[in-house]
Amino acid sequence: MLDVTDEPSTRRSRVSRAREMELPNAAPDVLGEVSYEELSMDLIAAQGRCSKATLDKLWPTKPQLVGAALHATRPMRPEEVDTGTLHGDLLTMVGLLVAGGETMTAPAAAVGHGVLTDEELARAVRTSVVEPWFADPIGSVERAVERREPATRPPGAHFLPEVLLSLALTRPLFGRGPADTDHLTRCVDQLLLPLLEPTALQP
Repeated sequence: MLDVTDEPSTRRSRVSRAREMELPNAAPDVLGEVSYEELSMDLIAAQGRCSKATLDKLWPTKPQLVGAALHATRPMRPEEVDTGTLHGDLLTMVGLLVAGGETMTAPAAAVGHGVLTDEELARAVRTSVVEPWFADPIGSVERAVERREPATRPPGAHFLPEVLLSLALTRPLFGRGPADTDHLTRCVDQLLLPLLEPTALQP
């Protein structure tokens, strides 16, 4: 089974560990300019200023490399999203999404079509991006329940990761530019937080 989150140091390579961690960053840069189908290991090697042979040793296939790149450049880490309140956690997520918006939106759009036709890529994206991303917002909700912010787990909590990420990534489709802090903060305060509070659904 493909596991793109394995540390590169577990694979044999002559490049330094620091260099291995830098190389995946080249893929999102290239995906900002070409589609996933047009992306090649040669283009990534040129952008990363390394040999194609080096990439092949570390990530034998394009989907593995793209998955590793998306994992390395993901906008959130769990330790960055624990403020002590659900509202604070959601606003922290907003800030991280906005900060990573410019580097995240174009690669996500490029990969979006690829996952429909390439099962290996779809699997890599699920394990490197979707599953870690879903865990962070759901974890914030679970901690909030432990603090009795909502007394019980909101029925729609499992929709939170999809909705929040969709709000951030799809805004350019509507001709309004990238999602900014003001827009996403209003979405949190006027849409997400009320939906996560069961009392908001009561008459």
